[in-house]
Amino acid sequence: MKHEGAIGPNSPLYLQLRELIRGKIENGEYLPGTAITPVGVLAETYGIHRLSVRSAVSALIGEGLLKAVQGKGIFVVGDKLEQELETVGGFRRNMEAQGQRAETRVLVKALRPAGPAYGTLLGLPAQAPVYFIKQLCSVDEEPVSLEEIYLPEDVTPNLEKIDLGVFSILEIQDFYGIIPMRGEQSLEITQLNPADARQLGVEPGRGVLRLQCVSYDGAGRAVELTRTYARGDRCTFSVHFQRES
Repeated sequence: MKHEGAIGPNSPLYLQLRELIRGKIENGEYLPGTAITPVGVLAETYGIHRLSVRSAVSALIGEGLLKAVQGKGIFVVGDKLEQELETVGGFRRNMEAQGQRAETRVLVKALRPAGPAYGTLLGLPAQAPVYFIKQLCSVDEEPVSLEEIYLPEDVTPNLEKIDLGVFSILEIQDFYGIIPMRGEQSLEITQLNPADARQLGVEPGRGVLRLQCVSYDGAGRAVELTRTYARGDRCTFSVHFQRES
């Protein structure tokens, strides 16, 4: 097998093929959403064993560059969407800053008691009213995350009269002079219930990333609790740090 990439000619064949496929993805020969050449054809074209081809493909699936769909083939996933953990701005603003066409669709908007768990996180009595918003976030019409947002009613009153399809939560907070200054965040792997999994387009029981963030204003008051459930094959989270001198 001939290959002029970074992997040398004496490297295992599956590594050479892995880098060849990666190169085809990077140069646009294999476009996001399209199927790559079938395993059998790759094996015949390059004169290597099917097991070596499968090893190369499996490695790229593990990296999130490819996705196997049973009965249909191996598809290019494309670039993952990056959400910076330390940035306050919301899904739509963060994606638009990266040049992505982001959309959100509100699934639920209701006023309800905070309850013991959410009341504790927001520093509110259990019976305090909060707005609960659940929305599906998409990029280029593909679902990438589900968001559950809890907002104290006294912080953002009359929210039921505002169209969330027109204004983002951050814009609404701007209306009321609410400026989130800091946040406490946690990231973990979890599973969605079957209904939410269908909304997000993932298989029931498959792990998703859950980012929880409690945002505070300059006075230390909790103004928002957000739980974002993101597809691991379409999203990645990043954080930057700098050592203090």
